[in-house]
Amino acid sequence: MEAFSAAEIIAAKRDHHSLTDPQIDWVVDAYTRGAVADEQMSALLMAILLNGMENREISRWTDAMINSGERMNWSALSRPTVDKHSTGGVGDKITLPLAPLVAACGAAIPQLSGRGLGHTGGTLDKLESIPGWRASLSNAEMLKVLQDCGAVICAAGAGLAPADKKLYALRDVTATVEAIPLIASSIMSKKIAEGTSALVLDVKTGGGAFMSDPEKAKELAHVMVGLGKRAGVKTVALVTAMDVPLGLTAGNALEVRESVEVLAGGGPSDIIELTVLLAQEMLELVGIKDADPAAALKNGKAMDVWRHMISAQGGDPDAKLPVAKENTVVTADRDGTILSMDAMKVGMAAWRLGAGRSRQGESVQAGAGIEIHAKPGESIEAGSPLYTLHTDTPAAFARALESLENSVTIGAVPAGGIDRLPLVIERIVD
Repeated sequence: MEAFSAAEIIAAKRDHHSLTDPQIDWVVDAYTRGAVADEQMSALLMAILLNGMENREISRWTDAMINSGERMNWSALSRPTVDKHSTGGVGDKITLPLAPLVAACGAAIPQLSGRGLGHTGGTLDKLESIPGWRASLSNAEMLKVLQDCGAVICAAGAGLAPADKKLYALRDVTATVEAIPLIASSIMSKKIAEGTSALVLDVKTGGGAFMSDPEKAKELAHVMVGLGKRAGVKTVALVTAMDVPLGLTAGNALEVRESVEVLAGGGPSDIIELTVLLAQEMLELVGIKDADPAAALKNGKAMDVWRHMISAQGGDPDAKLPVAKENTVVTADRDGTILSMDAMKVGMAAWRLGAGRSRQGESVQAGAGIEIHAKPGESIEAGSPLYTLHTDTPAAFARALESLENSVTIGAVPAGGIDRLPLVIERIVD
């Protein structure tokens, strides 16, 4: 005999009522074990999207999702644990240089990452372009890599917040992805269950971000910081710009190559700046005050951890990365300064070239994607390269080029300067 009926819980949220703790506990558990049907949970998710949730409800929903599976424990480690989560964007490869950099400065980073869907790339897809590298590790293997290297980047096991896996798939097909209570609980249930003691959230906003409105991004950041703190995890959020792609590449092997350039002391300035900034936030949260992440990036210490970490997960850090079979160059149609670049259009083009997937489980092309040759603020001449497109399937070029139409504005710099979001829009601690 079930404690509640799904219909009464759906009706309560439909009619703008708050769900009780027992109702939330039951409906999340019942859906996870199959006692609540997909169509019933779909109705409840839509009611949540339309009518919202109080902070207490969001916190309890998150706890119920955590309690659907296991909690990881890193008490055997001699270092403090800290993680970073980004809400995703175009060219966002920050995790790749950041995890070894923070490890080189003395913390342990148990980074459970995901795969890409749509225009945003997935960290695991990027790393799987390295020959031999394994995303799936047992808990014991994760602990060993953490003990040996100080950082691990891998897939979450099936035992971590299984309720979220079912709910995530359902939200994707029921137009309920955008609900802030559901986004926040999805992200934070996995991060809290992961067992880290501290967490820095990188909440992207702008045209290429999932949360394009800065005010909505700030709202999401506040909710997630509150969830982390209530769970005893030291949590800070940065709301950062995603109006223009990060770095000069979008695509799996292309982004790994660029990340290695950063670890070698070079690479694009925006990647370096955000990587060092996030590293400083992570180290401060766990009380490591005397480290210099900028120096660790330049002197090779972060690169040493990267090579060790990739090798520990079966990868060859010296192997040549995959290269797409075909490429084509898009050139500027006029002289001038690049005034804007639409990150969403660039991301969609990379996806259409084969760098991303349209549904969970699809394969991606390791070498597919886009190189960006000039960004806002830079001068360009007519006929000069703007983008290079890479793919194994030449038929994909046509649709990718459609995506890139009007993706840049070239002209004279207006009197007020170029309109860009600052790299960090706001820092949120409560």
